[in-house]
Amino acid sequence: MIINSVRSFTLKFLMISLIFFGCNNNKQSQLPDPEWFDIDYSGENHISQKMDIYLPKNKKKKHPPVIVIYGSGWSSNNKKFSDYQKKVFVKPLSEKGFATIAINHRSSNLDSVFPAQIHDVKAVIRFIRARHNDFNLDTSFIGIAGYSSGGHLAALAGTSSYSKLLKGNVGNYLNYENHVNAVVDFYGPTDLNVFYDCPITKGKALTIEQKTRVFGKVEDISETFELANPINYIDKDTPPFLIIHGEKDKVVPVCQSKLLHEALLKNNIESELILKEDGDHNGNTLMPYQTTIMANFFYNQYNKQL
Repeated sequence: MIINSVRSFTLKFLMISLIFFGCNNNKQSQLPDPEWFDIDYSGENHISQKMDIYLPKNKKKKHPPVIVIYGSGWSSNNKKFSDYQKKVFVKPLSEKGFATIAINHRSSNLDSVFPAQIHDVKAVIRFIRARHNDFNLDTSFIGIAGYSSGGHLAALAGTSSYSKLLKGNVGNYLNYENHVNAVVDFYGPTDLNVFYDCPITKGKALTIEQKTRVFGKVEDISETFELANPINYIDKDTPPFLIIHGEKDKVVPVCQSKLLHEALLKNNIESELILKEDGDHNGNTLMPYQTTIMANFFYNQYNKQL
C-alpha cells in the first residue's frame, strides 16, 4: 500500500506541464522565424511528428544542429515552440552558430503511451542525419536539450544513444544512427524508481486512468519505469552532459539531477551539474542566462571534436 501511494505521489509531479513558458508577452513579430516549418519526420503527416528548423543568420555554411524538446508531462503533442521558448533557445544557439531543431512528439494521453515519445526523438535524430544536406546541417555533431519531461527525453536519448532497445521503427531512415554528441538536461526525471526518495510537495495522488495515460497498464509500471530511466543506460559511449536544476523545484526534485550526475561521473562520463539556489520548476530556472550556458556548452563540445 505504501509503495502504491508513493508511486501515485510520484506520477503526480511527473505529469505537471510547464505552463509558464507560454505566458511571455513578446510579440510574434519580434521573434525569429523558422527556415523550415512543420517538417514531417515520420512520414505519417501527423502534427505530433513534425518539427521546425531555425538557422543562424550566416546561411552560407553548414550548421551543427541542436534538438530542443519541450516539457509537458509527456502530455502535449504540439508545443514545438511557444514564443518564450523561441527567444530563450533559438537566440543563444544561433549566436554560437547552431541550427535549432524544434520538435513535436506524440502525447502520452492523446496519441500513445511511453515509449512512443522516445521513439519519436530517435526518429528525428535519424531524419536530420539522413537529410542533412537538404537543410544545411553539419551532423558530424548533434546536440540535444530539453526541460522537465523534455529533459527526461533528452537525457534518455543521450544515454541510450547506442541501445537498440528504444530505437523504435518511426520514419523512413531506420538504417541511420541514433546517437547524439552532447546533452543538456534542464530538471528532467532521471530515475523514476527512486523518485519517491526525494523531497516532494503535497498533492493528490493520480488516478489509475492518469497513470495509464503515460506509462500504460498499471501492473506493468515498474518494468516500464526501468525502461524509461536514463540512468539505466549509461555506459562508456554516453556523451557529455550539462545538467541544470533549481533547488526549490517541487515538481521534479533536485535529487533526480544529482543522481544522474553522480552516475555519469562514476562511469567516467563528462558531466557538469549546475544548481540554481532560487530555481523552481518554471522560467526562473530556464532563463536566457542559463540557456546561454547551454549554448556555450554545446559550442565547446563541438569544437573539441574538430
